[in-house]
Amino acid sequence: MGLEKVDTHEGVTVDALLDSRATGLFMNKEFMEKNRFRMERLERPVKVVNIDRTHNKGGDITHEVTCNIYYRGHRERARFDVCNLGRTEVILGMPWLAAHNPEIDWEKGEVKLTRCPPWCSKNNEKREEMKPRERKRALEKEKVISWAADEKEDWGREEEMEIDHRKIETMVPKQFH
Repeated sequence: MGLEKVDTHEGVTVDALLDSRATGLFMNKEFMEKNRFRMERLERPVKVVNIDRTHNKGGDITHEVTCNIYYRGHRERARFDVCNLGRTEVILGMPWLAAHNPEIDWEKGEVKLTRCPPWCSKNNEKREEMKPRERKRALEKEKVISWAADEKEDWGREEEMEIDHRKIETMVPKQFH
């Protein structure tokens, strides 16, 4: 799966652990520092309890990271709590699993995201402009068409970054370009 920094649009490929016992989305502090993700301080620290009910040696969660997730045509912005995860880099826990309800083939080790909530789609803006019947057809088409975004170096972001830059150019007076 690909993670993209929202500030620089740099991408990092990561193996994520799907954990139905985890209560949120988590990013390993060491992984976050190594890849220089921008973190934000939480208003209040959150106590971390390990699976064996002991307090996590890494201490409380005091920061979070916001980034974009890319996986085989799936795209969404997510917030990860930063904590000590040992050798695991990223955990997608029960709230994420419940929202996406992925199809998992345990024998093949495949995960398909065919039942995602609307906020994940790469065509969210276009979908809002569509009539209900067209929107339904587009959703069905997206379930059938999947492109391996996580195998691309930039996860298909070049076009989107170009659009972002054009939007910025229209907002900033020309003398500042």
